[in-house]
Amino acid sequence: MTFVSINPTTEAEIGRTDPTPPAAVERVLAAAVAAQRAWGQAAFAVRAEPLRRLGALLRAEADRLAERMALEMGKPLAQGRAEAEKCAWACEYFADHAAGFLATQEVAEVPGARIAFRPLGVVLAVMPWNFPFWQVIRFAAPTLMAGNAGLLKHAPNVQGCAADLVDLFARAGFPPGLFANLAVEVDGVAALIARPEVGAVTLTGSARAGRAVAAAAGAALKKSVLELGGSDPYVVLEDADVGAAAATCVASRLTNAGQTCISAKRFIVVEPVREAFTDAVRARLAAARAGDPLGTGPDAPDLGPLARRDLRDALHDQVRRSVAAGARRVLGGEVPGRAGWFYPPTLLDGVRPGMAAFDEETFGPVAAIVPARDEAEAVALANASEFGLGAAVFTADPERGRRLAELGLEAGCCVVNDFVRSDPRLPFGGIRGSGYGRELGLFGIREFVNIKTVSVRP
Repeated sequence: MTFVSINPTTEAEIGRTDPTPPAAVERVLAAAVAAQRAWGQAAFAVRAEPLRRLGALLRAEADRLAERMALEMGKPLAQGRAEAEKCAWACEYFADHAAGFLATQEVAEVPGARIAFRPLGVVLAVMPWNFPFWQVIRFAAPTLMAGNAGLLKHAPNVQGCAADLVDLFARAGFPPGLFANLAVEVDGVAALIARPEVGAVTLTGSARAGRAVAAAAGAALKKSVLELGGSDPYVVLEDADVGAAAATCVASRLTNAGQTCISAKRFIVVEPVREAFTDAVRARLAAARAGDPLGTGPDAPDLGPLARRDLRDALHDQVRRSVAAGARRVLGGEVPGRAGWFYPPTLLDGVRPGMAAFDEETFGPVAAIVPARDEAEAVALANASEFGLGAAVFTADPERGRRLAELGLEAGCCVVNDFVRSDPRLPFGGIRGSGYGRELGLFGIREFVNIKTVSVRP
């Protein structure tokens, strides 16, 4: 089956990619194994050189890459440029810090014992379309610096981005075969995981995809890291700066048209400030402008279309089911009569457990106001989810916020008076239905290594 890229703004076909033939898959796997054997023995300084060049290319070509993202999945140009810049930062960060993170450690209590960090081999990455460069680089930069090879199975609708990535890695000077994209169907992923050439697998995607990859990796007894969906709660307490909280929550909810696992989704607000917060959020959502993601200057939109028609249809169904279950539609919630897969910024009030907008991940610009009596109920509602990726709390008391973030909220990434975002310096990942394992930082680079105990008797 040919992979088709469709511009979500115009609904016009813009590219086709033929699937990788079986014979080519064999060649790619063999080349990855051969390249990794030599790469895994190279010094960190040698590995860092092409990674730094990759970062420089990403930064220099940010405008071109942003245009590719706008055309293939609808990201506004400014956000696409920021994504490319963040990719460059990650390359530079791991080029600088990998040697320290993976330095062999002496064990003082056991004479002659050392702990070494050695690569696992070839790592397969099953990546999504919503951050088509960042998701790949945040896997590849630490994984390759750890001495592994990387095989990418990118989303069908962003094969142009995948081709750009392969080209960038080649021009940066990585050894041939060390990084490649395999254009394979979803139902071919399990067979790839089972291949003896593949040593581990990482996935960013839905909970359904995560279960399938985890099952395949478990059957093959291979390490896996899963970053799955989220229904991130943002708790607004009675002492919060309501205007600032509303601005932060809306900024998070509208980034990438709401198509991000860690965007604010459930706004859990204590009653004393609920009305004021709802009014402030409504005003900001109503002022947001949707439009052509290629727009610049005064024509630059706040959000573009959703990436695919089926995604918009699924989001609209969640809104309708939530309203039918008792939520109040304050703003938006109607499919616009225009070309492109746009969905308006939408605000639902009175959302409770049992409603789609509370229980499910809403992958689009839909915000849900969840009323709470007090801090205790707000935290309980925040944790009443199958997910556990990100969470935030807004309060005038930083120590109160820190206490709730560290001890109350159940998620892998918790922030106070800000929105959740990934950072190359910090571990990133979730719990429960949001997956397991960590990416980025010290903990991320150690996910795909053999933590090897070496003991020598004199």
